[in-house]
Amino acid sequence: MLNEIKKDAQARMAKSVEALRHNLVKVRTGRANAGLVDSIKVNYYGSDMPLSQVASVSVGDARSITITPWEKQMVGAVEKAILASDLGLTPNTAGTVIRLNIPPLTEERRKDLTKVVHHEGEDAKVAIRNIRRDANHQVKELLKDKQITEDDASRSEQEIQKITDAAIKDVDEVIKTKEAELMSV
Repeated sequence: MLNEIKKDAQARMAKSVEALRHNLVKVRTGRANAGLVDSIKVNYYGSDMPLSQVASVSVGDARSITITPWEKQMVGAVEKAILASDLGLTPNTAGTVIRLNIPPLTEERRKDLTKVVHHEGEDAKVAIRNIRRDANHQVKELLKDKQITEDDASRSEQEIQKITDAAIKDVDEVIKTKEAELMSV
């Protein structure tokens, strides 16, 4: 019973860290990254499809992303989707190839993005602490129902705290890595 609570908490905390990593991929670092366009949806014959399912996306060099739609008539729809996205990038089209040039970040923009990264990290930490609270509540319920002893409850809460500390340390590492990526020129 207690092991299931701890395993569940650990799995949910790992998912929170993974969600943070996924969210931070969208934060632009001034370098080309195919992950920047992952969230773009393209109108493909009446239904919205992820860009990666209607075109090949590749990184040409450190400052450009190349998008090649699989069907020639999709070029206009892909351009429209890029312009409608919140990336703030303008597509350059040459035939069936669309290029996205990534402008270098200013120092002020880097600092703003660092604040965004810290905010995302803080949200992940809050989610992890909520998971800890839920797990501790489950342990207390078991204690109240006299299914476990007070020693077991105390030991479990300490182990849950260790799992929480490890997850928060992972979040800090992710933030530190992304911050270093942002501040490098």
